[in-house]
Amino acid sequence: MTEFVTVVLPEGGARAHIATLLLSRPPTNALTRQVCREIAEATAYLSTCDDVCAVIVFGGHEIFSVGEDMPELQTLNAAEAEEAGRVFQQAVDALAAVGKPTVAAITGYALGAGQTLALAADWRVSGDNVKFGATEILAGQAPAGGGATRLAGVVGDSKAKDLVFSGRFVDAREALELGLIDEMVAPDAVYDAALAWASRFLDHSPAVLAAAKAAFGPDEALGRRADHSGR
Repeated sequence: MTEFVTVVLPEGGARAHIATLLLSRPPTNALTRQVCREIAEATAYLSTCDDVCAVIVFGGHEIFSVGEDMPELQTLNAAEAEEAGRVFQQAVDALAAVGKPTVAAITGYALGAGQTLALAADWRVSGDNVKFGATEILAGQAPAGGGATRLAGVVGDSKAKDLVFSGRFVDAREALELGLIDEMVAPDAVYDAALAWASRFLDHSPAVLAAAKAAFGPDEALGRRADHSGR
């Protein structure tokens, strides 16, 4: 039984083979060690769902995720903090490894580790009012979970370093220009836009989709957006 992460399986109709991985830890979907473990558990379960063609990662209509839970991190000793980093890395890698097309439906904020989690999806759609940022440095932290590497794989090294070193916020329009997101829509249309993207693959068998995703190789999540990098 999970507390903060739920897999919503399809119930029939035209979109019967699209599942939703729902983050629900109000008010900000901050990522504790427990949340990260539940993400890894949920993605492992989704990988076994042979009738699911695509997965939407959704934090609800208010906030995708503000990143790691800083109050929790401040209570950890060095060994516990290192373990927390490993747990987050496992969650991100597990999402990236799901053998189905994945789309992050982003609302409100995707900051720090929350942005890294979104970068583990194959496609990202956000509302036009969303704020992004590699904000870890503002809390005296470095990006965890391969966040800097994933960001560089999307926007290129120099732009990623600017974002990581400054911790500045990025609005949705700049995020679209950088390639952090693939589509920008009205705030109340985010989930429907994610559904529309995922629905494009309903005519393909899950096994073929899994093989197609595997064809990109294990580093696909880190380097698939070189076209946005300027390299």
